[in-house]
Amino acid sequence: MQTEQLIQKIKAKKAEVLWLNTSPSFQCFDQPLVDFFSKHTAIAQWQYCQNEDEPSSLDIALVLLHDYIKTCAQPIHLIGHGTSGLLALLYARKHPKRVKSLTLLGVGCNPGVNWQAHYYAFRQLFASNRETILTQMVYNIFGYQDAKSTNNLISILQKDLDLSPSAHSLFKRKSEITGGICKPLMVCGSQDDLIVDPNALNGWQKYFKEGDRLWKCEEGHHFFYYFYPEQVGEAILEFWNSVAVQ
Repeated sequence: MQTEQLIQKIKAKKAEVLWLNTSPSFQCFDQPLVDFFSKHTAIAQWQYCQNEDEPSSLDIALVLLHDYIKTCAQPIHLIGHGTSGLLALLYARKHPKRVKSLTLLGVGCNPGVNWQAHYYAFRQLFASNRETILTQMVYNIFGYQDAKSTNNLISILQKDLDLSPSAHSLFKRKSEITGGICKPLMVCGSQDDLIVDPNALNGWQKYFKEGDRLWKCEEGHHFFYYFYPEQVGEAILEFWNSVAVQ
């Protein structure tokens, strides 16, 4: 076993929280909240990266994630944003005994609808090239940005299209099964998110059981937790503490 793999397994055994990431290009947005949590609890990060020749599917990621979580000594708090949150949701449904709770960031009641689903819908509706649509997506995801920031964010979105697993393409957009889970669930989002809007967040409530929570940030768009890590983190810590006393 390689040294890096061994270190990861040791961390997994000790961690109480596991942050999932299926998009290396979005990892920069995760770090402020991960750093906040690291001051309060033992947290590990799990990342999945596919190459451009692999089929775009979460099935392989689910298998690899299970191999990793099996090294944990006890059930763990799972957390993820967007497609990473969808992966966490699918895992919690498949292996509930290994999950203490699930926290979803920017995941609507139809969990398969992510920014890529919006992107491909725009591509089908408008005869525009990729960069034009990505420029619009930057506005939808991050709000107004200056020219330099817009170009940098377009590059990040392009990498996510190429290197993150997704069931969406120009030819089809797939919807995942709606519904909740048997474990404690918290859903977080932003009031001004155009990708997962308040209606998509509110739709979770029909699947909630006692103890599940819906929390909204007043602003911050789709990556609200990047801009307000302490505010988001404190709300999630309160949720995890409530799970601990159940």
